[in-house]
Amino acid sequence: MKQHILVIGAGFGGMWTALSATRLFDMHGHKDFEVTVLAPQAELRVRPRFYEPNAHLLAAPLGELFDAVGVNFIKGAAQTIDVAQKRVGYIDESGNRQVCIYDKLVLATGSRLAASDTPGVTEHAFDVDQIEQAVRLENHLKSLASQPESDARNTVVVAGGGFTGIETATEMPTRLRAILGDRADINVIIVDRGSKIGGSMGPEIAEKIVEASLETGVKWHLNASVVAVDEQGVTLSDGQRIDARTVVWTTGVRASSLTEQIPAERDHLGRLHVDAHLKVIGQDDIYATGDVAYAASDDIGNHALMTCQHAIVLGRHAGHNVAAQILGVDPTPYSQPKYVTCLDLGAWGAVYTEGWDRQVKLIKQEGKSLKTQINTVWIYPPAADRAIAWAAADPLIPIA
Repeated sequence: MKQHILVIGAGFGGMWTALSATRLFDMHGHKDFEVTVLAPQAELRVRPRFYEPNAHLLAAPLGELFDAVGVNFIKGAAQTIDVAQKRVGYIDESGNRQVCIYDKLVLATGSRLAASDTPGVTEHAFDVDQIEQAVRLENHLKSLASQPESDARNTVVVAGGGFTGIETATEMPTRLRAILGDRADINVIIVDRGSKIGGSMGPEIAEKIVEASLETGVKWHLNASVVAVDEQGVTLSDGQRIDARTVVWTTGVRASSLTEQIPAERDHLGRLHVDAHLKVIGQDDIYATGDVAYAASDDIGNHALMTCQHAIVLGRHAGHNVAAQILGVDPTPYSQPKYVTCLDLGAWGAVYTEGWDRQVKLIKQEGKSLKTQINTVWIYPPAADRAIAWAAADPLIPIA
């Protein structure tokens, strides 16, 4: 009887899990298996780019790729996980409840923008967390051109000064001028509770963020947070008011709530604790990967972050190791000691860093060229060719 591996999620972690698992089975000439991906769409949504314009184009189809390597695809949204019975309940594309049985489960359901109880966020704020939300923001920005000239129309408040907030804000002046014209008096403000611009990033990269903010015209309102959002703007914790027709919420993410259905330890972000082989601790037949895995990336105390940089490598290892368990061969421990960042800073360029202390290596247009290469080539799915896809899915592939 065929062993069935069910992968929930078709993001970076899920896609690479499926490719890596089928790769190892092929290497061993093993035919008695099925690898199934369950997800709402057979596409990789390129979430790291959702701060850019034209978000509706930022999804790569996966149907032909899955067909090439023999991965089954079920279009549906997972709702329940019955660990004891090894059953996953889901809603199919027709809205009907269905059940999928598995022998091994890989949870790769990613993360979502953390829910906020700040008054007015749900009704009036925008975000770039999911493709639908990024499209909603873009449609709103375009609609500003039909509104009367005002300070509020020309002002965008970005709540949160982390990676997503900075990339969204520094790209915004270019986006707004394309809509409102070069003469528009654009005002983009990042509201951040930190005391220094880019302070959470480390001192070396923070210097470049300051420089880019000055050049792009992005302002920072520090030592404050947004405590209320309405149709006309925001109220801050320090009592100040900013009139703005556009508020973008970027204040952190949490792992998929499906992790709560698996009896296991989770971290403060909802990620499942996994061992070196990405098996959920305490569960012999369940693996976690990507943004739902709390995984040690090295032996000096660092853990994978909720980024595609880590999700890609985690996926390659999860797929390899779940297949290795079925085959009875040695798994490959997950290890990713090299950590890099490439932060887009709008018209200024980008900054590329290496190491957990974020030592700056490239800036401005050199950094931008690398960022463009990463965003448009490196993180996209491989070609729908079996040999090419499986070569790219090797968990031991050198990481540049």
